[in-house]
Amino acid sequence: YMEEISAGGVVINNGNVAVLKKFRSEWVLPKGRVEKGESLEQTAIREVFEESGLRAEIVKYIGYVKYKYRHMDGTKVLKTVHYFYMVTKDNNIIPQREEGFAEGDFMNPDKALRYVRHSAEKNMIKTAKSYIEKRWGYELFIWY
Repeated sequence: YMEEISAGGVVINNGNVAVLKKFRSEWVLPKGRVEKGESLEQTAIREVFEESGLRAEIVKYIGYVKYKYRHMDGTKVLKTVHYFYMVTKDNNIIPQREEGFAEGDFMNPDKALRYVRHSAEKNMIKTAKSYIEKRWGYELFIWY
């Protein structure tokens, strides 16, 4: 297996989660491959900005996901994606078409959980949601 490492974020603005929709209509969290000499944190910040146009900062590390897949050319890949809980004051998501994204939206965590397809990403949203609720309390979470 070839190893591939990526990093991304559950980016929160006013208690809502930034999600991106691919042209083939799949909603995902922003993430991407670590480049040479980059830390996971640098990758997450850069990829979030590249894919969504959002300037976000990291609050804390929330976990990673490992899975195997096959490239078009048949190469087997073991991929690890590290996720950070991130916050942004930017309200405007600008989905990058070159990266394959058709649209972007801030959704409340429960709606994001319905739209995002991969269970691994759903788990990251759940972790972020419980963190928001613990950190500010539920009422604040709604109005935050």
